[in-house]
Amino acid sequence: MAASSTFSDYRAVLTLRGARLPVLASAIGRLPIAMFSMATLLYVQRTTGSFAAAGLVSAGTLVGVALGSVGQGRIVDRLGPARPLLVAALAFAVAAGALLWAIETRQHVAVLVALAVLVGLTQPALPGASRALWGVLVPPGPRRDAAYAYEAISLEVFFILGPALAAFLVAAPWPGTGLVVAVLGLVLGTVGFALSPTARRQEVAPVAEGAGMLGAIARPGMRTVAVASLGFGLVVGAVEVGVPAVTTAAGSATLGGVLLSVWSIASVLAGVLYSLRPWPRPLHLRLPVLLAGFGAMGAVMAATALASSLVPLVVAMLVAGALITPQVTAHSLAVEVAAPAGAATEGFGWVITAATLGIAAGSSIAGIAVEQAGPPAAFLAGGVAGVALAALLWVRRGSLVAEPAPAAA
Repeated sequence: MAASSTFSDYRAVLTLRGARLPVLASAIGRLPIAMFSMATLLYVQRTTGSFAAAGLVSAGTLVGVALGSVGQGRIVDRLGPARPLLVAALAFAVAAGALLWAIETRQHVAVLVALAVLVGLTQPALPGASRALWGVLVPPGPRRDAAYAYEAISLEVFFILGPALAAFLVAAPWPGTGLVVAVLGLVLGTVGFALSPTARRQEVAPVAEGAGMLGAIARPGMRTVAVASLGFGLVVGAVEVGVPAVTTAAGSATLGGVLLSVWSIASVLAGVLYSLRPWPRPLHLRLPVLLAGFGAMGAVMAATALASSLVPLVVAMLVAGALITPQVTAHSLAVEVAAPAGAATEGFGWVITAATLGIAAGSSIAGIAVEQAGPPAAFLAGGVAGVALAALLWVRRGSLVAEPAPAAA
C-alpha cells in the first residue's frame, strides 16, 4: 500500500543537495520527448499528405524506443548513467539526421519507417535514468513517492508544452523545424544529465541473480506492470492520432496540439491532488481500476467526436486526462515493488517499452481507422483495447501482492 505524499515532500526532494542539476538537465531533455512524436507525425503528414504514412513513421519511432529502453536500462544499471547516455546521445543525433534527410528527400515509406525505428532505438533512456536516480538519492517512504510523482507530473507539464510547440513549429516556413528543435533539446539535456556530478558519481547496486536473460521481466509482478503500461499506451496512441484527425477535418491542424495540451493540463492538476489522497490505495487494485476508467473515456471520446461542436470532445478529454498522471505514478511505484534489486532502470525500461509499444500500436491502428471509418473509430479502438487489458490486470492483480519488496543492498 502506497503512502500519501504532502507538498513539503515535493519541496524536500526538489531542493535536495545533488538533485538540482540532474533535475534541470532532465527537464531540458524530456520536453523534446513529449513533442517528438507529434513533430514527426505532422512533418511526415505535411510532406506525404497521408495520415496513414505519418502514423506508421511515428509508430516506427516508438517501436525503436520500445526495443532500446530495456537494453539501455540494463546497461545503465550495470555501468551507471554517464557513459551509456553519452554514447546514446551521439548515436541518436546521427540517426535523427538521417531521418530528416529521408523525409525531406521523400524516400519510400518503408525507408522512413526503418530510420524511425533506428531513431527510437538510439533515443537516450533519460526518463528511466532520471527516475532511477531518485531511488539512489531518496530513501523509501512518502518522499520517494513524491519524487516519482514529480517525474510523472513534470512529464505531463512537458506534454502540455510539447504537442502545442510541435504544432506551432510545423506552421513555420519549413515543417521540419519542430523535429530539429526536439532532437537538439534531447541531445543537450541528455549530455547535461550524464555529465552532472551526481550522475557521474552514482554507485552501481548489485543486481539480483536468477532471472537469466529475461532480467526484470521474469518476475510475474513486472509482467503485470507491463500489461498496465501497454494498455495505457494503446489509449494514448489512439487519442494522439484521433484528435489531430478531428481538428484537421474541422479545418485546423494546429488545434490538435492545443487540445492534447488541454488534456495534459487536467492530468497535471489531477496528478498533484491524487498523490495527496490516492485511490484505490492498494497498488494491485489501483492499476486495473485506473486503466478501466481510461479505456472507458476513450469510448466516450468516440461518441463526442460525432458532435458538430468540439466542446463535448474537450470535456471528455479533460475527464480522461485526469487519469493520466495517476497511472504513470502508479507504474513507477509498482516497479519499486516488482523489479529485482539493482534493476530499477531496467524495470522502468520495461514500463517504457510496454507503453511505447502500446502507443505505436494505438497510433497505427488509429491511423488506419481514420482513413477507413473516420476519427471516432480511432478513439473507440483505443478505448476497447484499454478496457480489455484492464480486465486482464484484474485477473493478474495478485502477482503484485505476492511480490516482495526489493531487498536492501
